[in-house]
Amino acid sequence: MKVLLVDDNRLMLEGLQNLLEAHDIEVAGVAADGLASVDLACALRPDVILMDIRMPGCDGLQTTRLIRARMPQARIVILTTSDNDDDLFEAVRSGACGYLVKNIDTETLVDALEQAREGIPPFSPGLAAKLLDEFARINNAKNPTPPPAAAGVAKDPSASVLSARQLQVLRLVADGLSYKEVGARLYLSPLTVKYHMGQIMDRLHLQNRAQVLAHAGRMSWTGVPADS
Repeated sequence: MKVLLVDDNRLMLEGLQNLLEAHDIEVAGVAADGLASVDLACALRPDVILMDIRMPGCDGLQTTRLIRARMPQARIVILTTSDNDDDLFEAVRSGACGYLVKNIDTETLVDALEQAREGIPPFSPGLAAKLLDEFARINNAKNPTPPPAAAGVAKDPSASVLSARQLQVLRLVADGLSYKEVGARLYLSPLTVKYHMGQIMDRLHLQNRAQVLAHAGRMSWTGVPADS
């Protein structure tokens, strides 16, 4: 896996580079400002771009938009100290495929990069659930139809194609848990969790995990029980 690091804090850049290389992840390049990273991303074509938000001149959100305009398939993960909802929502609108807060540990960061490379949106715990809630709020504002009376049930007919276990997996993934963490919670192997996500995509006729989460948010699939 090749990663491009973008952060105006040179100490952070050096620390991240040493950390990732110690875990056999190639740091293809580093950039200390947003504009410099755009050309670098196009030249290096990294598997994942790890992007800070707070940078002078061109911040990480604008940089994400610029890179995605030139590389629509770029996988950009925000790594920031900000857990502000507005930053989170704007990052996703700008084209970021994940959002991590800098208080995560090394194993979580490495797992998140692997997820991003595989097309699985990585989010710090609780942030994906915020996205689902925001999707639901927007959907309800556009379609103010009273919700079904039954709690914990998806609000569109397509939910009936998912098993109770698949709904549990979906909710935990939406809460920001990795496949390993979901497996530990539900007493499943990570491969089994991955299989369930594949089945969810097949049954809903979606192409990737990001579309699954977006679909769940639009349908207000919140409150799904996480325990067996």
